[in-house]
Amino acid sequence: MKQKIGLFLCLALLLTGCSYQTKTIRFGAADIGGMYYTVANAYAGLASKESSDLKFEVKNTAGSAANLRLLSGNYIDLGIAQADLVRAAHEGTGSFSDNRQQGYRAIAGLYTEACQIVVRADSDIRTLNDLQGKTVSIGASESGTEQNATEILKLSGLTSKLVHMVNLDYADAAGKLASGEIDALFCTAGIRTAVIEELAKECDLRLLSIDDTCLEKLLATTKEYSKYVIPANTYSGQDEDVTTIGVKAVLLASDALSEKTVEKLTEILFSHAQDLAYATSLDAAFDETDASSGVTIPFHPGAAAYYAGQGISVNTK
Repeated sequence: MKQKIGLFLCLALLLTGCSYQTKTIRFGAADIGGMYYTVANAYAGLASKESSDLKFEVKNTAGSAANLRLLSGNYIDLGIAQADLVRAAHEGTGSFSDNRQQGYRAIAGLYTEACQIVVRADSDIRTLNDLQGKTVSIGASESGTEQNATEILKLSGLTSKLVHMVNLDYADAAGKLASGEIDALFCTAGIRTAVIEELAKECDLRLLSIDDTCLEKLLATTKEYSKYVIPANTYSGQDEDVTTIGVKAVLLASDALSEKTVEKLTEILFSHAQDLAYATSLDAAFDETDASSGVTIPFHPGAAAYYAGQGISVNTK
């Protein structure tokens, strides 16, 4: 009798599909209006259409540092973070010297983010030095923007005594800049960031360049930084090139995700690279060679398996 009941239960499970439950992949993005959020939603949509076994829940987070903490704590399964913070968190250096974060590995380097410093065009702010005495949004707490902004201001000699720094997410910062409640905002994201373009339609904007002295200090401080030029006409009303720093955005996977799942996720990333570019405002080509270079932490075994199939060897330890 017990054998019959057991057989019946197993059959019931098979018929109802309960013997296999599709895992919902929790994807840590960042603020609404930022590029992480746009990329995460676009990728999740493409991957869900590609494979019925893949389900996603895109989570709004504070950004890079928060995503690293959430990955380490197994609260999310995928996340995007800046390369400089990824290395620091993994090694327990810099701002993570007392709070090392691990439990994740790389899938791919995606695109270069630009640190964008935005002011109203009708303000008297034309250089970083002009931020003295002003109220400046340095991004949400635990964001990569916060890390970059504080470093740029510090190396420019602008301490918290000279600049009133506030932590605002992109949407709040844009609204307060438009209304004149703050004087400037920092935003580290892929260019043609939606929130900046929408703000440019509401009021005329100016993007500040980082001067050569500060730029040299930044490049010497963090190896993941690069000189980056935001071309003229990237945003409405922006008629000049803007020089700033760039840092690569890296797609990360929790160690808890299986090799098979991550291999599939990696394959989808590159097979739909053009679709992803169309779905976002990024001028980025997701090329396996570029995506696997310049990443300073180990790759997930699943990602490594995909790259091996393309004849590319990556570090997994």
